[in-house]
Amino acid sequence: MLFTRDIGIDLGTANTLVYQKGKGIILREPSVVAYDVRNDAVRAVGTEAKEMIGRTPGSIVAVRPLKHGVIADYDVTAAMLKRFIKEALKGSIISKVRVVICVPAGVTEVESRAVHGVLKQAGASDVDIIEEPMAAAVGAGLPVWQAKGCMIADIGGGTTEVAVISLGDIVTAQSVRTAGDDLDEAIIGYIRKKYNLLIGERTAEQIKIEIGSALPYEDEKTVEIKGRNLLDGLPKNIVISSEEVREAMSDTVAVIVDTIKTTLEKTPPELSADIIESGITLTGGSSMLRGLAELIRQETNMPVAIAENPIDCVVEGTAKRLEPGHRFDNYVFRRGRHYR
Repeated sequence: MLFTRDIGIDLGTANTLVYQKGKGIILREPSVVAYDVRNDAVRAVGTEAKEMIGRTPGSIVAVRPLKHGVIADYDVTAAMLKRFIKEALKGSIISKVRVVICVPAGVTEVESRAVHGVLKQAGASDVDIIEEPMAAAVGAGLPVWQAKGCMIADIGGGTTEVAVISLGDIVTAQSVRTAGDDLDEAIIGYIRKKYNLLIGERTAEQIKIEIGSALPYEDEKTVEIKGRNLLDGLPKNIVISSEEVREAMSDTVAVIVDTIKTTLEKTPPELSADIIESGITLTGGSSMLRGLAELIRQETNMPVAIAENPIDCVVEGTAKRLEPGHRFDNYVFRRGRHYR
C-alpha cells in the first residue's frame, strides 16, 4: 500500500534530528558527511562520519555541510538528508514524503529556498518551513497561542535564536550566527595562541563539555589535552583549567547574552511585564553550558529556566505541525513558507 509519510526535521549545524509522526524521534545524528573526493561518493554520514573528522586520508573528506544554521554545501547536504530520510523510512512502501523543517529566524529568502530545494532533491514531495524559535517555543511547551508574552532563546551549534512570542506569532526576534561552534573555535584559538598547540574541533568540544562554564563554580577542574606543537610539529600534552576555558569563551558568551538583552529592549512594555513573570526559557544544546542560565539571569534580572529536553525542543515543535487540528495554520500563512 502506498501512502504519505509525515516527518519533522531539525536540520542543525551540529546535529540533525528526525521525528516521524506516530513514532516520535527516530533519528539523532551529527550533521557530518564523509565523502570520497575522487568520485564524490558518500562514504558515511552522522556519527560514523563524525568519528572520521581529523582522521581521514587525503582521498576522504569529513565535513559539516551547514555553517551558522544555513546550507554551506548544497550537494553534500542533499546527500546527507537523503540518507537520513531513507533511514527514517526504512521498511516502508511510500509514495510521498511530507517534511516540516525549521530554519533560523534571520535567514534570507534565498537561504530558505535552498532548504526547500535540498529537501526536494533528497526526495520530499511537500515541504513546510517554519522558524526555529517558534518551533522551539512550541516544543518547550510555552503558551505561544495565548495573549501573553513568552520568551525563548534557542542556543544551538551555529545560531542563537531569541524571540518574544504572543498570540501564535513572533513579536520581536534576534538571530545571530554565534553559538556553540564559536565557543569551540574560541577554545581552539586560545590554546593555539597561549600554548602554541593545535587541537581539533572534537577535542575543543570535549573540553567545553567537561570543564567549560560561563561563571565560576565549585570544585573547578583541569583536563589534560593532546595536540600538535606548532613550534616543532611534534605531539604534545598540556593541562588546561576551567578558568582558562571560561576566559577563552567569554567574548562569545557575551554576544549570546547581549542578543537576549537586545531582544528584551525591543519588546513592547506589556509583553515585558509578562516576561518578568514567566521568565526566559532556554533551548538548544549550548544552553546547557554550565552557568549560562545563571549568567543570563544576572544580566537581565529575569527568571531563566532551561527546557526539560533542550536539544529536542525544535524537532518536537515541528511534530506539533504534523498533528491533526494543530494551531500552526495562521502562523504558517503569515510567517512560514510552504512549497510544493
